[in-house]
Amino acid sequence: MATTQPPATRDDPGAAELPPGAVPDIDVAGASPVRHPLRWLAVLLLAVLCAQLIHFLITNPHFEWGTVGAYFGAQVIGQGIATTVELTAIAMLIGVAGGVLVAVGRMSENRVLSTVCGAYVWFFRGIPVLVQLVFWYNLSALLPRISFGVPFGPEFISGQTNTLITPWLAAILGLGLNEAAYMAEIVRGGLLGVDQGQTEAAAALGMGRARILRRVVLPQAMRFIIPPTGSQVINMLKATSLVSVLALADLLYTVQSIYNRTFETIPLLIVACLWYLVMTSVLYVGQSFIERYYARGATRHAPQGFWAFALFRRRPDTPSPAADSPSPAADRPLAKEET
Repeated sequence: MATTQPPATRDDPGAAELPPGAVPDIDVAGASPVRHPLRWLAVLLLAVLCAQLIHFLITNPHFEWGTVGAYFGAQVIGQGIATTVELTAIAMLIGVAGGVLVAVGRMSENRVLSTVCGAYVWFFRGIPVLVQLVFWYNLSALLPRISFGVPFGPEFISGQTNTLITPWLAAILGLGLNEAAYMAEIVRGGLLGVDQGQTEAAAALGMGRARILRRVVLPQAMRFIIPPTGSQVINMLKATSLVSVLALADLLYTVQSIYNRTFETIPLLIVACLWYLVMTSVLYVGQSFIERYYARGATRHAPQGFWAFALFRRRPDTPSPAADSPSPAADRPLAKEET
């Protein structure tokens, strides 16, 4: 009568050795999960800290939540929010448009153009934004009059610098030109992330450089450009608070003008913090949708959405290439059972 021998295991030294190429059976039914006591300790510590923070927010009377609620929906606060949003939108438009031009110039084969664009990025990235804002606001000390015309020739338009450079225009110039330097590096990195073979294939079809950039390179580079650009928009929204030094009535300056009269500093600053959090959260939602749109067809997983981030949902595990491809042992024929 034919009998089948049980497979050899490590726990059974007296069992017969497996023939070459045979795959042993591994019993994992009795395996116990790995314990992580430090994780539970960290969760407990965080729970205690959160409870202490909530108790502090509720029991401390100096927060003056009633005052926060009264000013949160005030009309004057809404006007400051509108100014903040307008500054963000205009400065980002200037930054994106200027960044694309500077990035293309840096990648140009013209050495003069590439050097000038590189010097622009070096200059504006090396000077703090606040210093640039103050410089543009005080430009009249350097140029009392601004004129436009033929260089070293007749002037077509001229005017007093104090009349032309208003706080609004100084804020736009300071924020927009600085943002263009950062966006130039972001766009350049995205363009370099596209495979060179795409450009060569398009050139082989007879497409010009401008058309290759517009129809082939930029659409593929967008999924590399969008995530850091979204972060730059959020940073720009927060950077608009610097224009308060120019007496421009943005959200922070509006809050400051109120608590300078009422001496309710903490409640008004909480109002500003809450509105900044609301606006940045809205931008984060928009960024997540745009990232998902441009990530279609990519080999990697789509970016994590806002609600998945807010609800602490884990990303799906990325399958490794080794898991998808059959292992060499699986291709080998199993040894025949001894009879």
